[in-house]
Amino acid sequence: MSEAGDVHPPGEEFVGEALVPTPGSFDAAAMSRGEAGVPREFTWRGEQHVVAALLASWKGTGQDRGETYLQRHWFRVRTVGGAILTIYCERQARNAKRPKSRWWVYTVQK
Repeated sequence: MSEAGDVHPPGEEFVGEALVPTPGSFDAAAMSRGEAGVPREFTWRGEQHVVAALLASWKGTGQDRGETYLQRHWFRVRTVGGAILTIYCERQARNAKRPKSRWWVYTVQK
């Protein structure tokens, strides 16, 4: 099961790799509401990807010492090339030495 609670569709594979958003390509409207704005363009595996459609979005939470907090913003997107990716943004970077690594490709379906 994925973080979203669903079973991976056929043809979908786990990736778990960082992506690099193109500066200035974020959804400004979402960011004005305090949410992560899905990037319209990003680099992954050395290739530029352009988001053609946002298919779904949801939030993942965690708990610590009895408190519930927002941990990740999830997005399922279709790229111009036809791939369907599940990507997410971590509210806090995993690695303090790489604080900009907050965006990740979770799964890809081609």
